[in-house]
Amino acid sequence: MSDTLVAEKKPVAGNIHGIESWPVQRTGKSRLKETNFSHLPFGHVFSDHMLVADYADGAWREVGIVPFGAITLSPANLTLHYGQSIFEGIKAYKNQQGEAAIFRPDKNFDRFLKSAKRMAMPSVPREIFLDGMMQLVALDKDWIPTEEGSSLYIRPLMFATDDLIGVKPGKKYKFILFTSPTGPYYNKPLKLYVEDYYVRACEGGVGAAKTAGNYAASLYPTEEVIRKGFDQILWTDAKEHQYLQECGTMNLFVVINGKVLTAGLDKGTILDGVTRDSVIQILRGQGIDVEERLVSIAELISAHQDGSLQEVFGSGTAANIIFISDMQYHGQNIALKPHKQWEIAPMLLKELNDLHYGRIEDTREWMWRV
Repeated sequence: MSDTLVAEKKPVAGNIHGIESWPVQRTGKSRLKETNFSHLPFGHVFSDHMLVADYADGAWREVGIVPFGAITLSPANLTLHYGQSIFEGIKAYKNQQGEAAIFRPDKNFDRFLKSAKRMAMPSVPREIFLDGMMQLVALDKDWIPTEEGSSLYIRPLMFATDDLIGVKPGKKYKFILFTSPTGPYYNKPLKLYVEDYYVRACEGGVGAAKTAGNYAASLYPTEEVIRKGFDQILWTDAKEHQYLQECGTMNLFVVINGKVLTAGLDKGTILDGVTRDSVIQILRGQGIDVEERLVSIAELISAHQDGSLQEVFGSGTAANIIFISDMQYHGQNIALKPHKQWEIAPMLLKELNDLHYGRIEDTREWMWRV
Protein backbone atom coordinates (compact mmCIF):
# COMPACT_ATOMS: atom_id res chain seq x y z
CA MET A 1 0.00 0.00 0.00
CA SER A 2 1.10 3.54 -0.68
CA ASP A 3 1.93 5.91 2.14
CA THR A 4 1.56 9.07 0.07
CA LEU A 5 1.20 12.19 2.18
CA VAL A 6 -1.35 14.70 0.88
CA ALA A 7 -2.04 16.86 3.95
CA GLU A 8 0.29 19.84 4.26
CA LYS A 9 2.12 20.94 7.37
CA LYS A 10 2.59 24.61 8.11
CA PRO A 11 5.19 26.60 10.06
CA VAL A 12 4.06 27.78 13.49
CA ALA A 13 5.74 29.65 16.30
CA GLY A 14 7.82 27.50 18.62
CA ASN A 15 8.63 24.70 16.15
CA ILE A 16 10.27 21.64 17.67
CA HIS A 17 13.71 20.82 16.25
CA GLY A 18 12.87 23.05 13.29
CA ILE A 19 10.03 20.82 12.05
CA GLU A 20 6.92 22.26 10.54
CA SER A 21 3.86 21.55 12.64
CA TRP A 22 0.45 20.13 12.01
CA PRO A 23 -2.64 22.35 12.44
CA VAL A 24 -3.85 22.54 16.04
CA GLN A 25 -7.35 22.98 17.42
CA ARG A 26 -6.85 23.66 21.11
CA THR A 27 -9.29 22.45 23.73
CA GLY A 28 -11.67 25.07 25.08
CA LYS A 29 -11.24 23.82 28.65
CA SER A 30 -8.23 21.92 29.94
CA ARG A 31 -8.84 19.08 32.42
CA LEU A 32 -5.35 19.50 33.85
CA LYS A 33 -6.39 21.22 37.10
CA GLU A 34 -9.08 18.61 37.71
CA THR A 35 -6.59 15.74 37.54
CA ASN A 36 -5.27 14.09 40.71
CA PHE A 37 -1.60 13.50 39.87
CA SER A 38 -1.09 11.58 43.10
CA HIS A 39 -3.43 8.86 41.81
CA LEU A 40 -2.75 7.87 38.20
CA PRO A 41 -3.78 4.25 37.52
CA PHE A 42 -2.48 3.07 34.17
CA GLY A 43 -4.69 3.96 31.21
CA HIS A 44 -7.46 5.77 33.11
CA VAL A 45 -6.55 9.47 32.67
CA PHE A 46 -6.05 11.14 29.28
CA SER A 47 -4.43 14.41 28.28
CA ASP A 48 -6.15 17.32 26.54
CA HIS A 49 -5.31 16.64 22.89
CA MET A 50 -4.78 13.92 20.30
CA LEU A 51 -3.36 13.75 16.79
CA VAL A 52 -5.60 12.28 14.10
CA ALA A 53 -5.07 11.39 10.44
CA ASP A 54 -7.17 9.58 7.86
CA TYR A 55 -6.06 7.33 5.00
CA ALA A 56 -8.12 6.96 1.82
CA ASP A 57 -7.45 6.57 -1.90
CA GLY A 58 -3.82 5.69 -1.19
CA ALA A 59 -2.95 8.85 0.73
CA TRP A 60 -2.92 10.29 4.24
CA ARG A 61 -5.19 13.32 4.65
CA GLU A 62 -6.65 15.68 7.24
CA VAL A 63 -3.75 15.42 9.68
CA GLY A 64 -4.09 17.60 12.76
CA ILE A 65 -4.19 17.91 16.52
CA VAL A 66 -7.64 18.24 18.09
CA PRO A 67 -9.13 18.02 21.60
CA PHE A 68 -9.16 14.49 22.99
CA GLY A 69 -12.61 13.02 22.57
CA ALA A 70 -14.86 10.29 21.25
CA ILE A 71 -15.00 9.15 17.63
CA THR A 72 -18.01 7.82 15.74
CA LEU A 73 -18.04 4.31 14.26
CA SER A 74 -20.56 2.45 12.12
CA PRO A 75 -21.72 -0.99 13.35
CA ALA A 76 -20.31 -2.24 10.03
CA ASN A 77 -16.81 -0.91 10.82
CA LEU A 78 -14.34 -3.44 9.41
CA THR A 79 -12.09 -3.49 12.47
CA LEU A 80 -14.94 -4.35 14.83
CA HIS A 81 -15.52 -7.55 12.87
CA TYR A 82 -12.07 -8.61 11.68
CA GLY A 83 -9.62 -7.01 14.09
CA GLN A 84 -7.41 -5.03 11.73
CA SER A 85 -5.88 -2.86 14.44
CA ILE A 86 -2.32 -2.15 15.65
CA PHE A 87 -0.82 0.09 18.31
CA GLU A 88 2.35 1.06 20.16
CA GLY A 89 3.35 2.11 23.67
CA ILE A 90 5.92 4.85 24.28
CA LYS A 91 6.80 7.01 27.28
CA ALA A 92 7.81 10.62 27.86
CA TYR A 93 9.50 11.83 31.05
CA LYS A 94 10.55 15.07 32.70
CA ASN A 95 14.07 15.56 34.00
CA GLN A 96 15.04 17.51 37.12
CA GLN A 97 15.12 20.74 35.09
CA GLY A 98 11.53 20.23 33.91
CA GLU A 99 12.56 19.35 30.35
CA ALA A 100 10.51 16.71 28.53
CA ALA A 101 12.02 13.81 26.58
CA ILE A 102 10.62 10.70 24.85
CA PHE A 103 12.35 7.33 25.20
CA ARG A 104 13.42 5.80 21.86
CA PRO A 105 10.32 6.66 19.77
CA ASP A 106 12.18 5.85 16.54
CA LYS A 107 12.40 2.20 17.62
CA ASN A 108 8.64 2.13 18.19
CA PHE A 109 8.07 3.74 14.81
CA ASP A 110 10.06 0.98 13.11
CA ARG A 111 8.05 -1.69 14.94
CA PHE A 112 4.77 0.03 14.09
CA LEU A 113 5.65 -0.17 10.39
CA LYS A 114 6.44 -3.89 10.73
CA SER A 115 3.12 -4.49 12.48
CA ALA A 116 1.33 -2.57 9.73
CA LYS A 117 2.94 -4.69 7.04
CA ARG A 118 2.03 -7.95 8.80
CA MET A 119 -1.58 -6.80 9.19
CA ALA A 120 -1.89 -5.65 5.54
CA MET A 121 -2.16 -1.99 6.53
CA PRO A 122 -0.55 1.14 5.05
CA SER A 123 2.63 2.69 6.42
CA VAL A 124 2.31 5.85 8.47
CA PRO A 125 4.80 8.53 7.34
CA ARG A 126 7.52 9.53 9.78
CA GLU A 127 6.36 13.14 9.78
CA ILE A 128 2.95 12.08 11.08
CA PHE A 129 4.14 9.49 13.61
CA LEU A 130 7.33 11.05 15.01
CA ASP A 131 7.00 14.76 14.21
CA GLY A 132 3.35 14.66 15.23
CA MET A 133 4.26 12.92 18.49
CA MET A 134 6.87 15.54 19.33
CA GLN A 135 4.38 18.30 18.63
CA LEU A 136 1.62 16.66 20.68
CA VAL A 137 3.89 16.03 23.69
CA ALA A 138 5.15 19.61 23.53
CA LEU A 139 1.55 20.88 23.50
CA ASP A 140 0.54 18.71 26.50
CA LYS A 141 3.89 18.88 28.29
CA ASP A 142 2.27 19.92 31.56
CA TRP A 143 0.53 16.53 31.68
CA ILE A 144 3.85 14.73 32.25
CA PRO A 145 3.97 13.66 35.93
CA THR A 146 7.22 14.09 37.82
CA GLU A 147 7.00 11.43 40.55
CA GLU A 148 9.50 8.57 40.38
CA GLY A 149 8.00 5.72 38.37
CA SER A 150 5.50 8.04 36.65
CA SER A 151 5.49 9.13 33.01
CA LEU A 152 3.35 10.26 30.11
CA TYR A 153 2.29 7.13 28.24
CA ILE A 154 1.97 7.69 24.48
CA ARG A 155 -0.39 5.49 22.48
CA PRO A 156 -0.24 5.50 18.65
CA LEU A 157 -3.14 3.52 17.17
CA MET A 158 -4.23 2.59 13.64
CA PHE A 159 -7.35 0.71 12.54
CA ALA A 160 -9.46 0.13 9.44
CA THR A 161 -12.46 2.45 9.01
CA ASP A 162 -14.26 0.90 6.03
CA ASP A 163 -17.98 0.47 6.69
CA LEU A 164 -18.55 -2.96 5.16
CA ILE A 165 -18.69 -6.65 6.00
CA GLY A 166 -16.19 -8.87 4.22
CA VAL A 167 -12.96 -10.62 5.16
CA LYS A 168 -10.38 -8.52 3.36
CA PRO A 169 -7.98 -5.68 4.19
CA GLY A 170 -9.53 -2.25 4.52
CA LYS A 171 -8.95 0.59 2.09
CA LYS A 172 -9.54 3.31 4.66
CA TYR A 173 -7.72 3.79 7.97
CA LYS A 174 -7.55 6.15 10.90
CA PHE A 175 -4.35 6.91 12.83
CA ILE A 176 -4.71 8.40 16.30
CA LEU A 177 -1.99 9.38 18.72
CA PHE A 178 -3.00 10.26 22.28
CA THR A 179 -1.33 10.42 25.68
CA SER A 180 -2.07 9.39 29.25
CA PRO A 181 -0.27 10.40 32.47
CA THR A 182 0.36 7.27 34.49
CA GLY A 183 1.99 5.91 37.59
CA PRO A 184 3.79 2.54 37.89
CA TYR A 185 2.17 -0.35 35.98
CA TYR A 186 3.08 -2.88 38.69
CA ASN A 187 3.95 -2.03 42.28
CA LYS A 188 5.30 -5.39 43.48
CA PRO A 189 7.20 -8.46 42.25
CA LEU A 190 5.00 -10.83 40.26
CA LYS A 191 3.97 -14.43 40.75
CA LEU A 192 3.67 -16.25 37.40
CA TYR A 193 1.72 -19.29 36.27
CA VAL A 194 3.55 -21.27 33.57
CA GLU A 195 0.88 -21.89 30.91
CA ASP A 196 0.95 -25.23 29.10
CA TYR A 197 -2.38 -25.19 27.27
CA TYR A 198 -3.37 -21.75 26.03
CA VAL A 199 -1.08 -20.08 23.48
CA ARG A 200 0.01 -16.49 23.00
CA ALA A 201 1.73 -16.94 19.63
CA CYS A 202 2.85 -19.60 17.17
CA GLU A 203 5.38 -19.68 14.35
CA GLY A 204 3.87 -18.15 11.25
CA GLY A 205 1.36 -16.19 13.34
CA VAL A 206 1.28 -12.56 14.44
CA GLY A 207 3.19 -12.80 17.72
CA ALA A 208 5.79 -10.29 16.55
CA ALA A 209 3.11 -7.74 15.59
CA LYS A 210 1.60 -5.43 18.20
CA THR A 211 -1.93 -6.13 17.08
CA ALA A 212 -5.11 -6.04 19.15
CA GLY A 213 -5.98 -9.71 18.58
CA ASN A 214 -2.88 -10.90 20.44
CA TYR A 215 -4.10 -9.19 23.58
CA ALA A 216 -7.72 -10.26 23.14
CA ALA A 217 -6.62 -13.91 22.99
CA SER A 218 -4.75 -13.53 26.29
CA LEU A 219 -7.65 -12.12 28.32
CA TYR A 220 -9.51 -15.31 29.25
CA PRO A 221 -6.45 -17.39 30.29
CA THR A 222 -5.08 -14.39 32.22
CA GLU A 223 -8.33 -14.06 34.14
CA GLU A 224 -8.15 -17.77 34.88
CA VAL A 225 -4.67 -17.58 36.42
CA ILE A 226 -5.58 -14.48 38.42
CA ARG A 227 -8.47 -16.42 39.91
CA LYS A 228 -5.92 -19.06 40.91
CA GLY A 229 -3.93 -16.45 42.84
CA PHE A 230 -1.26 -15.54 40.28
CA ASP A 231 -0.43 -12.12 38.82
CA GLN A 232 0.35 -13.06 35.24
CA ILE A 233 0.98 -15.84 32.72
CA LEU A 234 4.37 -17.10 31.63
CA TRP A 235 3.63 -18.23 28.09
CA THR A 236 5.30 -21.25 26.49
CA ASP A 237 5.67 -22.25 22.85
CA ALA A 238 2.68 -23.52 20.85
CA LYS A 239 4.26 -26.77 19.65
CA GLU A 240 5.66 -28.43 22.77
CA HIS A 241 4.80 -26.05 25.63
CA GLN A 242 8.40 -26.42 26.75
CA TYR A 243 10.07 -23.16 25.78
CA LEU A 244 9.55 -19.85 27.58
CA GLN A 245 8.18 -16.96 25.54
CA GLU A 246 6.78 -13.82 27.20
CA CYS A 247 5.26 -13.09 30.59
CA GLY A 248 2.03 -11.13 30.44
CA THR A 249 2.75 -8.12 28.26
CA MET A 250 6.51 -8.26 28.86
CA ASN A 251 9.62 -9.87 27.45
CA LEU A 252 11.22 -12.36 29.85
CA PHE A 253 14.83 -12.55 31.08
CA VAL A 254 16.39 -15.36 33.12
CA VAL A 255 19.76 -15.13 34.89
CA ILE A 256 21.60 -18.42 35.38
CA ASN A 257 25.18 -18.45 36.72
CA GLY A 258 25.63 -14.79 35.80
CA LYS A 259 24.52 -15.34 32.19
CA VAL A 260 21.37 -13.58 30.98
CA LEU A 261 19.03 -15.60 28.75
CA THR A 262 16.04 -14.41 26.74
CA ALA A 263 13.98 -15.84 23.89
CA GLY A 264 15.23 -14.91 20.43
CA LEU A 265 13.22 -13.10 17.78
CA ASP A 266 13.92 -15.53 14.94
CA LYS A 267 10.72 -17.60 15.35
CA GLY A 268 8.41 -14.60 14.92
CA THR A 269 6.62 -15.36 18.20
CA ILE A 270 8.26 -12.73 20.39
CA LEU A 271 7.54 -9.00 20.35
CA ASP A 272 10.69 -7.01 19.59
CA GLY A 273 10.43 -4.95 22.76
CA VAL A 274 12.11 -1.55 22.93
CA THR A 275 12.94 -2.06 26.60
CA ARG A 276 14.13 -5.58 25.74
CA ASP A 277 16.58 -4.18 23.18
CA SER A 278 17.69 -1.50 25.65
CA VAL A 279 18.32 -4.11 28.34
CA ILE A 280 20.43 -6.21 25.98
CA GLN A 281 22.49 -3.21 24.89
CA ILE A 282 23.10 -2.08 28.48
CA LEU A 283 24.13 -5.59 29.59
CA ARG A 284 26.48 -6.19 26.69
CA GLY A 285 27.93 -2.72 27.14
CA GLN A 286 28.90 -3.78 30.66
CA GLY A 287 30.44 -7.04 29.48
CA ILE A 288 27.60 -9.24 30.78
CA ASP A 289 26.96 -12.29 28.64
CA VAL A 290 23.52 -12.29 26.99
CA GLU A 291 22.18 -15.22 24.96
CA GLU A 292 19.11 -14.85 22.74
CA ARG A 293 17.92 -18.44 22.36
CA LEU A 294 15.34 -21.02 23.33
CA VAL A 295 15.07 -21.37 27.10
CA SER A 296 13.13 -24.42 28.30
CA ILE A 297 11.13 -24.83 31.47
CA ALA A 298 13.27 -27.91 32.15
CA GLU A 299 16.42 -25.75 32.09
CA LEU A 300 14.76 -23.29 34.47
CA ILE A 301 13.75 -26.03 36.92
CA SER A 302 17.17 -27.66 36.79
CA ALA A 303 18.87 -24.33 37.50
CA HIS A 304 16.52 -23.72 40.40
CA GLN A 305 17.26 -27.16 41.85
CA ASP A 306 21.06 -26.78 41.64
CA GLY A 307 21.00 -23.20 42.92
CA SER A 308 22.24 -21.53 39.74
CA LEU A 309 18.96 -19.72 38.98
CA GLN A 310 19.63 -16.20 40.23
CA GLU A 311 17.02 -13.84 38.79
CA VAL A 312 13.94 -13.77 36.58
CA PHE A 313 12.49 -10.45 35.42
CA GLY A 314 10.27 -8.93 32.77
CA SER A 315 10.80 -5.85 30.63
CA GLY A 316 8.34 -3.65 28.78
CA THR A 317 7.43 -0.04 28.06
CA ALA A 318 4.49 0.05 30.47
CA ALA A 319 6.15 -2.08 33.13
CA ASN A 320 9.82 -1.02 32.71
CA ILE A 321 11.73 -3.71 34.71
CA ILE A 322 9.60 -6.01 36.88
CA PHE A 323 11.01 -8.58 39.27
CA ILE A 324 9.49 -12.08 39.34
CA SER A 325 9.13 -13.53 42.85
CA ASP A 326 8.11 -17.07 41.91
CA MET A 327 6.58 -19.27 39.22
CA GLN A 328 4.41 -22.36 39.32
CA TYR A 329 4.65 -25.23 36.83
CA HIS A 330 2.52 -28.39 37.17
CA GLY A 331 2.00 -27.63 40.85
CA GLN A 332 5.73 -27.14 41.49
CA ASN A 333 6.69 -23.75 42.88
CA ILE A 334 9.90 -22.15 41.65
CA ALA A 335 10.74 -19.45 44.19
CA LEU A 336 13.45 -16.87 43.58
CA LYS A 337 15.63 -15.47 46.35
CA PRO A 338 14.52 -12.01 47.60
CA HIS A 339 15.12 -9.39 44.91
CA LYS A 340 17.12 -7.27 47.37
CA GLN A 341 19.84 -9.89 46.91
CA TRP A 342 19.76 -9.55 43.12
CA GLU A 343 22.34 -7.63 41.09
CA ILE A 344 21.39 -7.46 37.41
CA ALA A 345 17.69 -6.50 37.36
CA PRO A 346 18.05 -3.80 40.06
CA MET A 347 21.02 -2.37 38.17
CA LEU A 348 18.98 -2.23 34.95
CA LEU A 349 16.03 -0.62 36.70
CA LYS A 350 18.26 2.05 38.22
CA GLU A 351 20.09 2.78 34.97
CA LEU A 352 16.90 3.07 32.94
CA ASN A 353 15.22 5.28 35.55
CA ASP A 354 18.30 7.48 35.81
CA LEU A 355 18.29 7.84 32.04
CA HIS A 356 14.55 8.54 31.84
CA TYR A 357 14.70 11.28 34.48
CA GLY A 358 17.93 12.82 33.21
CA ARG A 359 20.14 11.85 36.15
CA ILE A 360 22.86 10.33 33.93
CA GLU A 361 24.32 11.29 30.57
CA ASP A 362 22.41 9.97 27.55
CA THR A 363 25.43 8.48 25.78
CA ARG A 364 23.33 6.39 23.39
CA GLU A 365 21.03 9.29 22.44
CA TRP A 366 17.92 7.35 23.41
CA MET A 367 16.03 10.30 24.91
CA TRP A 368 14.42 12.60 22.31
CA ARG A 369 14.25 16.04 23.87
CA VAL A 370 10.97 17.85 23.24
